[in-house]
Amino acid sequence: METILSIQNLWKIYPNGTVANQDVSVDIKEGTIHAIVGENGAGKTTLMKVVFGITQAKSGNISLRGKLFAPSQPSEAIDAGIGMVHQHLMLAPELTVAENIVLGVEPKRGGVFFDFDRAVQTAQEISEKYQLAVPVDKPISELPIGTRQRVEILKALYRNAELLILDEPTAVLTPQETEILFQTLDQLKEQGKTIVFISHKLKEVKRIADTVTIMRAAKVIDTKPAAELSIEGIAELMVGHKIDLSRVATPEHIGPAKLSVRNLNMTRDDGVQAVRNVSFEVAGGEILGVAGVEGNGQTELVRALVGLLPVDSGEILVGSTDIAQLSPKDIRQLGVSHIPEDRMEDGVAPLMSIQENIIVDRYEKAEFSTWFRIFWKNVLAHTVGLIRDYRIHAGSPKHEISSLSGGNIQKCVVARELSADPDVVVASQPTRGVDIGSWEHLHTLIVEARNRGRAVFLVSADLDEILKLSTRIIVMFEGEIVARFEDASTVTAQDLGPYMLGIKRQEESSAKVSA
Repeated sequence: METILSIQNLWKIYPNGTVANQDVSVDIKEGTIHAIVGENGAGKTTLMKVVFGITQAKSGNISLRGKLFAPSQPSEAIDAGIGMVHQHLMLAPELTVAENIVLGVEPKRGGVFFDFDRAVQTAQEISEKYQLAVPVDKPISELPIGTRQRVEILKALYRNAELLILDEPTAVLTPQETEILFQTLDQLKEQGKTIVFISHKLKEVKRIADTVTIMRAAKVIDTKPAAELSIEGIAELMVGHKIDLSRVATPEHIGPAKLSVRNLNMTRDDGVQAVRNVSFEVAGGEILGVAGVEGNGQTELVRALVGLLPVDSGEILVGSTDIAQLSPKDIRQLGVSHIPEDRMEDGVAPLMSIQENIIVDRYEKAEFSTWFRIFWKNVLAHTVGLIRDYRIHAGSPKHEISSLSGGNIQKCVVARELSADPDVVVASQPTRGVDIGSWEHLHTLIVEARNRGRAVFLVSADLDEILKLSTRIIVMFEGEIVARFEDASTVTAQDLGPYMLGIKRQEESSAKVSA
């Protein structure tokens, strides 16, 4: 196979002195899927941003189809047949799916006016061609995260990309959506297209990649055929030490219930009942895992627990206090922390600094402010301490939080929420989009919270995460609890699958409350 993209001895150093890529060399073969893996901050995304013309290298060469290639802006890379789907989606929320897909290369009527009907038709055709279903006439703002991701991929494919760079493309997709995407990528490969696949999900890398390049601390550690590498071997090369993928030990002591939900019902804005007669308890010193395909009521349930959505009926008790009608601020003051599933939309204010995001829930405390001013020296010291303790790769705490990688933004959210010393931790997709090293570290932090007697309510689309961390497991399907497993240590993914798909259900599981 011919080399379509060759990167040789590339260095990228940012103005603040950060070395993002150090003497990096990689060859990408045409018609293959080439995975690039590494911890957050290893240099993967920066390398591809250089290829795509978003930023420029200090030294080194890039060759595209045997010719030197040094794009100064993304439009040059697009014209050369390169497409890039970014981890943080770059869509115009007020525009429709069709308008986003054709944005910048819109079909014209009479050579002058935007032809909306043709744009819709074109978007529908490309959606069907690549088997990535999207509602072409709906605004992006009305779509769930997984559908927005599909729009980004279709947007790149619409521009006839021959080399497609996907930066964490499955971070917001369900397992079923991921498999559909992988089938599409396999088809694209058969058609001769080349795919660079950046991911933290090593099982997916093994499933889809022909070749794997491992990066650590801005350098390439190794490049090998995927068939020659194990998941454990990739993880060890990424972080420089062995990763423990085994299940956590059963907690030594479980206390009384700290979070109780009784007969909860919720209806979405479109009139569909999202949560149906849901009841459960979470005790201090345990992790209750919620398994289920995304879109089965988990999001609405979590948002109700933290005061972001109203309920139709039922009770949500923190201790003996019913919080179902309280504000998010009041709920937080009762000792409830929230790690949201969408860190950029609900977890941080992207244009504010790291330190401002870290103290957003505690700036009124006496150590940080008075009525008249904020004690920025104390805020800075507090933030620096959390950056150290939570292993956040960041420059100045005064930098915008959006300047960090997705995984490090996630660690900032987790640092803020767990450092609040809550009684109840509501964690939704807590490790979504983070690398294997951060995955292990965040799991350690969650287990430490459990061991300190906190009640942890864990929602995750990652079954490995649910099985590793949970003390008990419930399964949700179409808004109901359809199964309960009181001892998670004996449960397998195969056990959960039929319940997640609605093929099986346990009798009376929705109404039962576990002690």
